[in-house]
Amino acid sequence: MKIVVYPGSFNPITNGHTDLVTRALKLFDHVILAIGTSAQKDPAVDLADRIELCKEVLSEFGDRVSVEGFNTLLVNYVRSKNARFILRGLRTMTDFDYEFQMAEMNQSLDPEIEYVFLPTSKECSFISSTLVREIASLGGNVSQFVHPMVAEALKTPG
Repeated sequence: MKIVVYPGSFNPITNGHTDLVTRALKLFDHVILAIGTSAQKDPAVDLADRIELCKEVLSEFGDRVSVEGFNTLLVNYVRSKNARFILRGLRTMTDFDYEFQMAEMNQSLDPEIEYVFLPTSKECSFISSTLVREIASLGGNVSQFVHPMVAEALKTPG
């Protein structure tokens, strides 16, 4: 079975993330959405809440998609899942520069792990979790960028 790990903060999960999962399922048997904790990012939504929200949003894919949290080195996490692939989406050249550097670093740590880069769909190329959070925090309507459950969760304070 070909398993791919799709790591990120998913704070919140957007239509762009869901689109990438949909497309990855054409290439892989199973996608693990791995929600990482990061000292550089201050998650607006608690990890357990993000995991639950992602599980609900991705439930349509059944057992072909799983959602987990992790707080270890990514290559160690990928190995622990018996996976050899890491999925990343690319929206811009800035994304490419950052992701390429991360891929090189992780492949130097474990040459057996391969990166799969998918460009975002044209309809989702401008969507970012950061912008969605900012719009929602200012009372804007984010329903066109996220699943209805996510839009509702962003309306709920704390």
